[in-house]
Amino acid sequence: MDNFQTVLRFFMNQKSTIGYSFMALLTIGGERIFSMVSFQCPCNHEQNFTYGMTFLLGPAAVLFVFGLFFSSRLWRLYTGCCLNPMKLCPRGNCLGCFRVLLSIITGACVAPVMWLCVALLNGTFYECAISGLDDNLVVNLFCKNKTFQCREQLALVPCGNSKLSSDERMKLLMMFRAQSQILGWSVIMVAAIVGLLGTCFKNCRSQVSYLQLTFWKRYIEKEKERFDAFTVDYATKLAERNLQSFFENKEPDPMPFPNHKAWEEISAYYTFSRSEQYYSTLQRYVERADRDFAPENRPVLDMEHGIEMI
Repeated sequence: MDNFQTVLRFFMNQKSTIGYSFMALLTIGGERIFSMVSFQCPCNHEQNFTYGMTFLLGPAAVLFVFGLFFSSRLWRLYTGCCLNPMKLCPRGNCLGCFRVLLSIITGACVAPVMWLCVALLNGTFYECAISGLDDNLVVNLFCKNKTFQCREQLALVPCGNSKLSSDERMKLLMMFRAQSQILGWSVIMVAAIVGLLGTCFKNCRSQVSYLQLTFWKRYIEKEKERFDAFTVDYATKLAERNLQSFFENKEPDPMPFPNHKAWEEISAYYTFSRSEQYYSTLQRYVERADRDFAPENRPVLDMEHGIEMI
C-alpha cells in the first residue's frame, strides 16, 4: 500500500510533465493522420503555397484558440470586464495583469508550437507550400544550375508526377525536407531558450524562496481541488432543497450564501505582497477582520446583467 501511494504521489507531482507528454503524443498522432488521410497537395503554382500553409498554420491557430478558450485563468480575469474595466487592473496593478495575460498566452502557445515542430520535422506540408512559390529568390535557390524545366515543374515535385528525372526530383525533395527540418529544430531551440530565460527571469524576480513558492503552488492546486468539490456538494444540496420545496409545496429551508461582494473579492486577480502572508484571494478574504458576514439568503442574478443558461 505504501508503494502504491509513493507511485501515486510521484505521478501527482509530475502531472504537468505527463500532461505535456500526452499532448505531444496527441500532436504527433494528429499530424500523422492529417498527412496520411486528409492532406493532398494540389501541385500547381496557384494553390500549393496557400494549401500547404493552411495545413501548417491552421491547426496551430485552432490549438491556440482552444488553449485560450479552456484557460480558467483567462476567464477568471476577463469575466465582468465589460461592466467593470478596472477589474483588469485591480489596485492599479496593470503590470501584474500584463504578466498574467502573458502567462496565459504562453501556456496557450504550448500546443501550437508542438504542432509546428512536428509538422516541420515531418516536412510534408512545407514541401507543398514552398514548391508553390513563384518568388525568384526561392526558385533560384532550388533550381540553381539546373535546366529551365526545373522552374516549370517545381510545383509538381511533391506529387511525384513531374517530368524531371527521378534523381533531380529526389534531390529537390531532400532540399525541401532539409529546410523544413532546419526550421523545425530552430523553432524547438528558440522555444527552449525562451522558456529557460523566462523561467530564470520569473524565479529571479520572485519575492519568495523556492520552497515557499513550491508550497504556494501546492496550496493553489489543493484550494482549486477542494473548491470544485465544495461547489459540487453545495450545488447538490441547493438543488435538492429547491426540488423538495417545489414538489412538497412548502417554504424552502434557509440556506445562506456568500454575498455578491464576497464572490467578487475571491474572484479577483491576486498579487503577492510581503506585508500579507496570504496565498490566494480566498485566504485573504476569509482572514480579513472587516469582511462582510452578511449572507444572501436568496442568491439571484440582476435581470439587467443576468445570464441565460439552458
